[in-house]
Amino acid sequence: MEFLGTTQVASYCGTKKSCLFPEIAPTSATKDTYQSCYLPGYRSLSSQKPSLFHRVVSMPPISDKPFNLTGRPHTVLPALRSALHARYSTRDWHHANVVQLRGSEASRYRADRLNNDSMRLIQDKDQLTYQMQKDSRRNLGERISNIDFWRSELIYELECLLRETQALETAKQRLECAAGEMEGPLKVALECLYHREKRQGIDLVHDDVEKNLIKELDGFKDFQEILTKLAHKLSKQLGINRDAQHALEKDLSDKNSAHFIDEKCYNLRNTSDSINFYHGVEKADGTVSVPTTWAKFSEDNVRYSQHSRANSARLRADAEVTLERTSEEMWNRFITTNVAFNNRIAEVADARNKLQAQLAKILQEIFQTEDTIMFLERSIKAKEYPLKVAQTCLAGRTKRPNIELCRDAPQLQLVSEVYTIDDTVYTLKQRLQEAHDTLQMLLLNKSKLEHDISVKTNSFFIDKKCMDMRSVFPSTPQLMGY
Repeated sequence: MEFLGTTQVASYCGTKKSCLFPEIAPTSATKDTYQSCYLPGYRSLSSQKPSLFHRVVSMPPISDKPFNLTGRPHTVLPALRSALHARYSTRDWHHANVVQLRGSEASRYRADRLNNDSMRLIQDKDQLTYQMQKDSRRNLGERISNIDFWRSELIYELECLLRETQALETAKQRLECAAGEMEGPLKVALECLYHREKRQGIDLVHDDVEKNLIKELDGFKDFQEILTKLAHKLSKQLGINRDAQHALEKDLSDKNSAHFIDEKCYNLRNTSDSINFYHGVEKADGTVSVPTTWAKFSEDNVRYSQHSRANSARLRADAEVTLERTSEEMWNRFITTNVAFNNRIAEVADARNKLQAQLAKILQEIFQTEDTIMFLERSIKAKEYPLKVAQTCLAGRTKRPNIELCRDAPQLQLVSEVYTIDDTVYTLKQRLQEAHDTLQMLLLNKSKLEHDISVKTNSFFIDKKCMDMRSVFPSTPQLMGY
């Protein structure tokens, strides 16, 4: 038996020799006298189909003379010789019989071979049909198994993607809540800066509190912007996840439909009621894929979903890290600013206390300086009389006559006394001026101290008010979006 897919050539199609009778070689007489001819109705021994036309052999007319019973041959007339020469010989007759038997035997042999080959062909084709039907059912079964495999892969990936999408949605909501929770501290920091602008004079200093407040304000704005941008990225990723989810659901729906159809085809039998002829359906090829591209399509969908899940998980991890970092950083900045506030309040209070103590000392010194001025004025006033006495004496002694105008010791002493008293008055007046200047300086310092004390008191109450405003701050869970 030939293999499937090859053309089987029946043995009866070739030229076969009969094995019943041997070939008879024609004699020389026959060869010389007659040409080789075949039986009427046969072209050759190898022809498969007998001829439907027969040759008509012309026979000589039968004589009307009675049959000769004497046994002696009649004399052959010249008119009959031509007819005698047209008849076949005995050898031709035997040859024709042999040819006829051979043709019949060959026809019977070919018919027997044809019948046997036909039965074998029927068995082969039945076996081929059965095998092809079996292979088709096996292929359908394998196809159903492949569809089941990809269905399970798609279902598993779809469930994972749905869980990841839900987790990503939760992370997005947390980011939005955390960004919203920063509005309160942001407004408090801004109001603290506005209130501290009401400080006066030298207290309008760019101190650590202001630096930390500005840093805190900028940090809150940056954190809010970071969380908003990250929430926007998560929104985009949610769209990508939904696209992947749609592709998986569409592919899974197609797989379910194909599984139902192939399972229905797999369960069809030769005795099923729903089978029918659909002529030409094998010529209409409406397929759009091959097994490789078919599997690659689902594999690409699964890989696209896995890639989306990986990006989604990375974004969720980034969101979690960002929330933790921003929460910790905000608390650190809040605590740092509060510490700066407390230090500044303590510094202002200490400076105010020192100024108040200094003011008390200045007041005491003012009192003492005023007493000193009073004593100096009295001392200067007291020097007028001795000076008058000395000058009067000198003036009187200038009236001494002639030689009596002597530069004697009293004259020298009086002159020295006048110079000394003048110098003393000059010195006391200088000291009095210095005392007056000192008093003015003390009064100016007193005024400055009182102003500084009022400024420090104003700053102290402003910072205390800011600290009261900063007494409420979002908790760590709130800053992380819970």
